Amino acid sequence: MSAPGAPATESGEPARGPVPPGGLLDVLGVASVVLDTDGRIVLWSPQAEELFGYTAQEALGQYAARLMVHERHIQLVGKLFADVMRTGQSWAGGFPVRHKDGSTRLVEFRNMRLLDDQGDVYALGLAADQSTVRRLEQDVALSERMVMQSPIGYAVLDTGLRYVSVNPALEKMNGVPAAGHVGRTLHEVLPLLDTESLEAAARQVLETGVPVIDATLVGRTPADPDADHTWSHSLYRLEDAMGNVLGVAVSMTDITEQHRASVEREAARRRLAVIADASARIGTTLELERTACELAEVAVPELADVAAVDLLEAVVEGRRSTLGPTESAVIRALAVRPAEGSEAVLAADPPGQIARYAPDRLVTECVRTGEAVLVPQVKDEDLPRIARSPEAAVLLGRAGLHSYLAVPLIARGEVLGALDLKRTRNPAPFDDDDVLLARELAARAAVQIDNARWYQNARNTALTLQRSLLPSHPPVTTGLEVASRYQPAGATSEVGGDWFDVIPLEGGKTALVVGDVMGSGISAAATMGRLRTATTTLAALDLDPARLLEHLDKTTSALNHSIATCVYAVHDPHLRQCRIANAGHLPPARVRPGRPAELLDLPTGVPLGVGGVDFSTVTVDFDPGDELVFYTDGLVETRRHSLDERLASLLSLLDDPARPLEEACDLLLRTLHHPDNHDDVALLIARAQELP
Repeated sequence: MSAPGAPATESGEPARGPVPPGGLLDVLGVASVVLDTDGRIVLWSPQAEELFGYTAQEALGQYAARLMVHERHIQLVGKLFADVMRTGQSWAGGFPVRHKDGSTRLVEFRNMRLLDDQGDVYALGLAADQSTVRRLEQDVALSERMVMQSPIGYAVLDTGLRYVSVNPALEKMNGVPAAGHVGRTLHEVLPLLDTESLEAAARQVLETGVPVIDATLVGRTPADPDADHTWSHSLYRLEDAMGNVLGVAVSMTDITEQHRASVEREAARRRLAVIADASARIGTTLELERTACELAEVAVPELADVAAVDLLEAVVEGRRSTLGPTESAVIRALAVRPAEGSEAVLAADPPGQIARYAPDRLVTECVRTGEAVLVPQVKDEDLPRIARSPEAAVLLGRAGLHSYLAVPLIARGEVLGALDLKRTRNPAPFDDDDVLLARELAARAAVQIDNARWYQNARNTALTLQRSLLPSHPPVTTGLEVASRYQPAGATSEVGGDWFDVIPLEGGKTALVVGDVMGSGISAAATMGRLRTATTTLAALDLDPARLLEHLDKTTSALNHSIATCVYAVHDPHLRQCRIANAGHLPPARVRPGRPAELLDLPTGVPLGVGGVDFSTVTVDFDPGDELVFYTDGLVETRRHSLDERLASLLSLLDDPARPLEEACDLLLRTLHHPDNHDDVALLIARAQELP
């Protein structure tokens, strides 16, 4: 091995030539004194001047014993001196010496006989302050004990980065005895470890003197070649008192357990963050497809490179689904979310598409058993069981699919479908932690998806009921051209109780009705149907509009405290008039050729079901070419604009009395009713015509 501070050759042998001085002797302050056979001082070093206090001029030629020893020790010193000179046997030990200032100091001596080329004999005394020697000995002993008994691995590398020494802890840590370290490089001792980065850091420390503190190193050693370990290591440059670079000190601590615990904590923190994100982002609406998209968006890229949300078609239709071991799974893709640029999305079923997965497919197994299916390392033979078709399997292989996970979507004990996850870019395979996270996401999302599914089914039922209760085509009436529309609320809102009706009466008259039951869902639709039936029955009696609303008010009061608004008008083509009564509804608009559109000035009245207030009938002119526009509040009310602004917008659109009524209906709905509006709309437009 190389000498400390000396550059090493490639063979590990020390370079020849002068070696820079060390500083240990300077720390000790070793003094040199030479005596002749009579005990006179013939040589006196500068360190002797500092140790004993006498200059060379004061000491040379003097008897050493008389100069430096108390009278009581003269005889003992004379005997020791004689023994060294006579026998040549060296003597070492501590001895009290008298300093020039009169004090007494303990000095550590090493005395030996010298012989010159003339055969003359001399005595050489090497001396150092005993307290300094003892302190240094204690420091060395303490350092040695600490290093040898410490559980931390320590090593010293020379300037050529070859091992000079190692402690027992590092021997055990590396699985190599001390003799197997000394004189060898890091890579020679630890071939399974990434020693290049460690050597680069050590060279940097040698060059700059800046230590590396608590850096992390992961790898394997001969002590445990089959498992990765994690170490915290520090590097320090070693220098002597003169500033000469001696090498690098290395400390190593095995922190595998702490690192694993830290990784687990980070994984747990990541899971909590994803779950918190999912709680905030999934289920923002009751729209089935949107909820599925939110789940897929949370899963990518945090959990997978491609995520697909698939539901069993029977579940979408509102039926329970149980699969036998030989049955295929009929699945509807609701959402697909790829990481940017991932080709694996080409193998996924497009949203909305219905696909049949054979019994041996992994997603079929997932929804049949209700258990997660994990393939940590996807092999070529696994691709046909993951993909729906051979073509899709080729696409997945080309995209680099290497890990696959499917977890069931289970809500209220029923398997709804599966969350399908694939990794193509993320190099890590799915593990047990990923399964736990995917299960948690799927469990939370499944409840939201189930809510959306049942809401959508209930909404479809209410909408079907609502449409069945409304006239499909307004009847042909005398002296009137009629067009109508019913527009349900946005997909995330329940169906309301808006309705319209056109009722032929005796004498060529026609009743026009638009109403709105407060509330939503099947209950509102059913109430609307009952009010429509009552209105049709009462209209046949040819009652005055105000009188008819009074009867409807009593009927509404009997329907479980229902409330509704309504406008009822009777058109008489012979009188060219309309008699109109209002029960808390928005006023109709009248459009007359050559005049601006206007809102009829009607007594507002109170809604049906309130009771105790009389209604009023107003008669308005309604000549051929005139139009009456009846509507419910869903057409004009919004949260962002005042009602006056919206009514003004309505009137501005009614600028062409000659516009076909069907076009006018479409224009009003397209312009005024936003698809995300939370209220439905009933719209009825009637235009007076000349009698034949």
